[in-house]
Amino acid sequence: MEFFQGGQLCSALTSVFRGSAGTSLLCGPPQCEQHSHHCVNKQTNKQTNVCRCVTFSRDGTLLGWSNGKGVSVVKSSDGSSVSTFDLPKTALMGISPLNNILVTWQPYTKTQDSPQGEANLRLFDLQSGRLVKALYQKKVDSWCPSWSDDEKICVRSVNNELHFYENNDFDSIANKLHMQKVSDFALSPGGQPSKVAVYVPGSKGAPSFVRLYQYPNLGGPTAALANKSFFKADKVTMQWNKKASAVLVTASTEVDKTGASYYGEQTLHYLAVNGETALVQLAKNGPIYDVAWSPSSSEFCVVYGFMPAKATVFNLKCDPVFDFGTGPRNAAYYSPQGHILVLAGFGNLRGQMEVWDVKKYKQVSKPQAPDATHFSWCPDGEHIVTATCAPRLRVGNGYKIWHYTGSVLHRFEVASGSELYEVRWQPFPDGSFPERPIKYQAAPSELGTTQAPPTQAYRPPALRHLPATASSKLHEDEPPQDLRPGVSGERSLSKTALKNQRKREAKKAAKQESKPEPEPPSDSAPITNSQSEPSSGDPETDKKIKNLKKVKRLPVFYLLRWCEGRILDVLRCDWSESQ
Repeated sequence: MEFFQGGQLCSALTSVFRGSAGTSLLCGPPQCEQHSHHCVNKQTNKQTNVCRCVTFSRDGTLLGWSNGKGVSVVKSSDGSSVSTFDLPKTALMGISPLNNILVTWQPYTKTQDSPQGEANLRLFDLQSGRLVKALYQKKVDSWCPSWSDDEKICVRSVNNELHFYENNDFDSIANKLHMQKVSDFALSPGGQPSKVAVYVPGSKGAPSFVRLYQYPNLGGPTAALANKSFFKADKVTMQWNKKASAVLVTASTEVDKTGASYYGEQTLHYLAVNGETALVQLAKNGPIYDVAWSPSSSEFCVVYGFMPAKATVFNLKCDPVFDFGTGPRNAAYYSPQGHILVLAGFGNLRGQMEVWDVKKYKQVSKPQAPDATHFSWCPDGEHIVTATCAPRLRVGNGYKIWHYTGSVLHRFEVASGSELYEVRWQPFPDGSFPERPIKYQAAPSELGTTQAPPTQAYRPPALRHLPATASSKLHEDEPPQDLRPGVSGERSLSKTALKNQRKREAKKAAKQESKPEPEPPSDSAPITNSQSEPSSGDPETDKKIKNLKKVKRLPVFYLLRWCEGRILDVLRCDWSESQ
């Protein structure tokens, strides 16, 4: 696939960077060539204003943007215009899975001419440019309708209920799902039969719950495929796996009433379409930072616990498969092919990334991307991009293109006074890039790598010339641990070998117990009491001897002060007698 922009053709892999200075186009990797310019409409050949938003279609064949004057959609292959719309206030936009519908959203406002407000959610037919439907969507949350991959089903939330449309016919509602108060929903990926997960928050002592339904069977007490209820939930995040066989629900509260966490309290729940539900048991207390499904849909990774956080891979039975130990991390990213997993610590952490081979559970590299606010995989599964974007950080904006082995292939920093807002890879259909063997040697690059240097404890300048001593750690680091049966530990031994090993350990322990314990040295024995010491027979003399022994144990400074006081006492006594 080729991409046309500004009169130039680019290679298959393309990424778009939107900033205050315009839109930047990067062709590559592995050979990265940057073209900095404003988005150009081929028909008018005029530069537009700064992009407010930019989006690709799901298959990457279409590119759309809004520049404050209107909305334009072009073909990615040659830049030819598909449609243009006079919508200067558009702030968000999206394209349906089969490229039939363009969705635009602008902030809801009221005027004197229209006290009820103007319909701010619009759906257009992309080929003809015809307005299909104008709807009201006041909140930006869940602004875009959700389609199934074949576009036979479309869902949107309206007044705490779900409206279903069929075959892009938005003039009539095909079905409704109305319960107490549907607060959130997630439509399953893939085609038919479509499934939907709905969340209803608790009220008046009743628990919150999540239910799974299969369209169009939405009514009746037995219609739900699975049901999971729980307390302590102000909001939830629902994630379907790629095969639409299970969903993970992260329930969170804004405030932890126990005061243990600043981030509130989180729990992770598992629901499957076959009716199985479970609470995912985590091995460390603390917040849940990130949950990521593997593209294989057979396992998921959870990053959780007070810092240093743990990361664990679970199977579909919610049993731990591999524990990555502890480290400064708060995010997990699977490659599009699912063969590589990146554990990263962004935000208030120092940007350390751990690249792991998921099949062998072996670490590939450990690069660092300080101040990164964005991370995303390239569709080829070989390269990644990290970026520092506004408004999260308004200084040092820029991006880097990496190879997963830690090599920096391309680096760009925006000019002083400019900002970078958004980074997007051009998507490709599934299967466009096959899985490649994982390399452990860093890819060649002129910019080198940023492997994290080994960290050492701080030592004051006055102690740096002295030999290093063992220092106590605030947290004990936990090493990675393979929890699969028959891989490590006692599970990898046969019954006979395990029995012999236990016999050897018991014999060794018995030998250790049979050895006589060494007697402590006599000079280190503590003095018990004064009765064990020799006595002179005179209590006053014994008291003076005891005081003298105490004086011997005092520091020299206090000993001199004591002697000085005794001498003064003697002089005073002699002077008084002479008088």
